[in-house]
Amino acid sequence: MNAATRPLAVVTGASSGIGLELARLCAEQHFDLIIAADEPLIDDAARELSQTGVGCTAVQCDLATAEGVEKLTSAIAATGRPVDALLANAGRGLGKGFLDQDLDEALKVIHTNIDGTVRLIYDVAYDMRKRREGRILITGSIAGLMPGTFQAVYNASKAFLDSFSVALSNELKDTGVTVTCLMPGATETDFFERADMADTKVGSGEKAHAADVAKTGFDAMMKGELKVVAGFGNKLRAAMSHITPDSTLANMHRGMAEPGSGTIDEPKSKRERTDRPRA
Repeated sequence: MNAATRPLAVVTGASSGIGLELARLCAEQHFDLIIAADEPLIDDAARELSQTGVGCTAVQCDLATAEGVEKLTSAIAATGRPVDALLANAGRGLGKGFLDQDLDEALKVIHTNIDGTVRLIYDVAYDMRKRREGRILITGSIAGLMPGTFQAVYNASKAFLDSFSVALSNELKDTGVTVTCLMPGATETDFFERADMADTKVGSGEKAHAADVAKTGFDAMMKGELKVVAGFGNKLRAAMSHITPDSTLANMHRGMAEPGSGTIDEPKSKRERTDRPRA
């Protein structure tokens, strides 16, 4: 398949973790790629992905800002090609009690997870609807199903994405554009270290492999499914969230996310990894 016939995928938050694994899956299915993240590691990811034989453009941008989103959409427009798949995976976490967080950091969670995602989808999905063709994958979370004690802003932002995905999917039915919401649980990435949650029960416990979570989401997107929860245990947690009182869920979340609730050992993400080998 040559560049003229390959579809184009855009993957955000693609420098590591679930986003990088989603980009690898796109490359395996012969998508050319535009990948974005707010750190220089995105260039390393682009070099790796380019070795698979597909075209890959890296865009370092901060999707928490309107300027960052515009930088990415300008890079998309510069290709002169339609986006066949948008994998809106960029996200930011933050632990500790809300009043103990830096307010600017808490707002950046909102701006990244909600504002940046909405701005990007508005731009890309508009063209998809006009063409009556396209796939969108939004990385939500089972965290959006429960009040996030010691992750209050993060869980609320994911609740927005979980709901937004379903509503947008319904609005776009019969247009040829599908919207899929991937809802992972705790996943072995650098999320918990970045969110200052390595000393929590959830941060120091066993987690799903990013490659497995990404495969679940990618396959669901390609099938046009509406929502998919990654992992059997997470499916049980999601089911329980619908019948458990919010006050109970909030207290359960406290047990997982309260600072100091976990071990103080080095997080598993820094210990032995069993992810699939890198290319």
